[in-house]
Amino acid sequence: MKNERMNRFFRTYRSELSMLLVFVIFYIVMSFASPAFNTKVNVLNVLSQMSVVAILAIGQTFVIVSGGIDLAVGMAVGLSGMLGAMYMSKTGNLLVGVLIVIGVACLIGFFNGFLVGYLRIAAFIATLGSQVICNSLTYVLSDGNSYSGFPRMLDTIGNHKFFGIRFYIIFMVLLYILMTWVMSSTKLGRFTYSIGSNSEAARLSGINTRKYTMLCYAVSGLMVGLAALVNMVRLMAVDPTTGGGLEMDSIAASVIGGVSMAGGKGTLPGTFVGILLYSFLRNALNLLGINPFWQGTVTGVVIIVAVLAESFASKRNK
Repeated sequence: MKNERMNRFFRTYRSELSMLLVFVIFYIVMSFASPAFNTKVNVLNVLSQMSVVAILAIGQTFVIVSGGIDLAVGMAVGLSGMLGAMYMSKTGNLLVGVLIVIGVACLIGFFNGFLVGYLRIAAFIATLGSQVICNSLTYVLSDGNSYSGFPRMLDTIGNHKFFGIRFYIIFMVLLYILMTWVMSSTKLGRFTYSIGSNSEAARLSGINTRKYTMLCYAVSGLMVGLAALVNMVRLMAVDPTTGGGLEMDSIAASVIGGVSMAGGKGTLPGTFVGILLYSFLRNALNLLGINPFWQGTVTGVVIIVAVLAESFASKRNK
């Protein structure tokens, strides 16, 4: 019985365990290749840098598992963060500023979910349109200016340390634990997998596919708001370019972690391993002095290999 459970566990989480093994081997090799790699300062620095993308990847995982994609998350971080920053820098009101960031981000998520879930617009087109709108509004509303001078309490709370670890890093880990439970043990999580595996079969079985598709994008919107706040805490400033490229990083982390672009497959622990590998790989390339122009090529190859590996594994299982 115990062996059967172990075999089932390894079959279920084959992709995640494979990427975890790759990360462990990579980490050990880099520890010998660069003395600065396996140090507390470097590890905490990488965890800090990856925190924003890691939070976005939670929402991206929900969306991709449901069979969609969210290209708007990067620019949504910029727009929601900019509106909150403008308010806080002018009034000094932290609570209302935080609510503005979360509220705008969730509104964008619900809007994308309505377009995809209820109006049946292709996710790629709907979220690409939202991406362009968010980017445009960020520049229009800010008039191209950067904002800082936030309430001191934002910096105090966000950068408070527990045992030498910044609060927002701990928050990121706790968020993964909570959302892993949501994805594996709640109706929203189970229906997300069902919709991603076969939307029509899910509909015929009684699942409100439109509603739960929209909720997946709403989750992504909530994660956008939290990521925008973490980004504000880290930099204590917001400019119109904030968020650019984060959508691709969040997709890359999910894919590397074993989330299938076809939908219906993937886990948040796998996504977390994916963001760890993605972030530490970038850090390793910098420490090894690799030409920055080549770094994109290396990370791109890793993403393609991860997708191919997932594709071959899926075909083999079938």
